[in-house]
Amino acid sequence: MNTTSLGIQASSTSRAMQLALAALLGIFIVGFVGFSPLEAAHNAAHDYRHSMAFPCH
Repeated sequence: MNTTSLGIQASSTSRAMQLALAALLGIFIVGFVGFSPLEAAHNAAHDYRHSMAFPCH
């Protein structure tokens, strides 16, 4: 293999890892806020959904 193909492979692997970590972070945040017993966290998420014109009811 030449160095160009190694760079492309590393870039592809890095991109996949970043995507996976972002997805896990998003799932964690949605899960935490959606099932949080803290009313303030739930209300903040609810208000954000309304501000983005995303239906939630």
